[in-house]
Amino acid sequence: MSRAYDVVVVGGGPAALISAVTARKYYPDKSIVLIRDVEKGVIPCGIPYVFKTLDSVDKDILPDKPLEANKIEKIIAKVVKVDRNIKEVILDNGEHEKYEKLILATGSLPVVLPIPGVDKKGIYTIKKDLEYLRMLREEVYKAKNIVIVGGGFIGAEFADEFSKIDGLNVSIVEVLPHILCQAFDNEFCTLAEERLKEKGVKIYANTKVVEFTGADTVEGVKLSTGEVLDADLVILSVGARPNTHLAEEAGLWIGRGGGIWVDEYMRTSDPNIFAVGDCAEKRCFFTRRHTPVMLASTATAEARIAGANLYALKVVRENKGTIANFSTYIDGLTLAAAGLTEKRARQEGYDIVVGMAKGVDRHPGSIPGAHNVTVKLIFSRYSGILLGGQVAGGESAGEIINIISLAIQKRALAVELETLQMATHPWLTPAPTIYPIVNAAMDAVSKMNQ
Repeated sequence: MSRAYDVVVVGGGPAALISAVTARKYYPDKSIVLIRDVEKGVIPCGIPYVFKTLDSVDKDILPDKPLEANKIEKIIAKVVKVDRNIKEVILDNGEHEKYEKLILATGSLPVVLPIPGVDKKGIYTIKKDLEYLRMLREEVYKAKNIVIVGGGFIGAEFADEFSKIDGLNVSIVEVLPHILCQAFDNEFCTLAEERLKEKGVKIYANTKVVEFTGADTVEGVKLSTGEVLDADLVILSVGARPNTHLAEEAGLWIGRGGGIWVDEYMRTSDPNIFAVGDCAEKRCFFTRRHTPVMLASTATAEARIAGANLYALKVVRENKGTIANFSTYIDGLTLAAAGLTEKRARQEGYDIVVGMAKGVDRHPGSIPGAHNVTVKLIFSRYSGILLGGQVAGGESAGEIINIISLAIQKRALAVELETLQMATHPWLTPAPTIYPIVNAAMDAVSKMNQ
């Protein structure tokens, strides 16, 4: 059976959903279909919280209401081939769907390191699959000792969540000097480590896993120090790689970082095919080098660009580079970052000035629910352009970093942030007299003038 659509979207995550909805907004007369290989998708960022906070995997389902509300068709099947010559996708059920424009939002696949014993039972990766997560959740509650390999965002958030389960011993093994140090400078990483250790999580930094021990099922994790950690269950959280199989088979260009090559409008090397989300190549906003950022927030930004530019380029909607805007939440502590860290900026050779400010996110600080907040801003010394920022504090840090991210995107100067006009309220924000973004910018400006 063969059908014809104007726009075909392949994928089941946020990038696919937003691509289709945006295409409907800009091209209301086009026929649009979304094809995914699972009946129900999950919200990726919510996966760590299905074990305790949400108390159910079914509370993390990505809703189909936006598809229904926008009259977007849905097909549950796996796309096994893209035939660019006749502009159609072939499904595993034998059906063929023709397209004018195709959007690939095929996501990513978990990385599995070639460690001896990694194929034993009881060792799991993180998959965006409802049934898989149901099974994993059941196994977690049978375990007594869980070892998480990898201390990035997922590893830290899983450890925080697992620490809420009574009687469970949780460990993180990280090859780098600190957890989260790919995204934050050391002083922010240590805040997360201290919070997790207070909850009983053991952290083994600067340490490699050299073997998974046991017969058919994992029983231990042998470290490069020689120590063996007891383990009934292991979570591998060492990163992901772009899922580019369909694109490669179709002969599309693949970028140096392993993702599908795309231009500023998310077009691939075939002008009728777009790629968004984890499967698409990412380039740093400042250096234009490959950057391995895989975030739903980045994916949906790309999806809006692709959906808007399918049939006519709208120059106001283009991808000028990936800023890498992160946030995480660990036992009441919010850590957030955008752009370059101080460490990364120095590695790239930038001559920088760092501004710091500390305060309280309500005023006066005695108001209930107030949290200490720290803001760190990185500027180019001579141009004054904002290159990056980091925030530690309460929930307000999650929105403070979005202000910083917008400032980076608009190439704001230190003097502009120093004179930022903001809305403040005692229950909602820091005091206008000591607003942390402003004070951090003032600190940097004073150093530039020395």
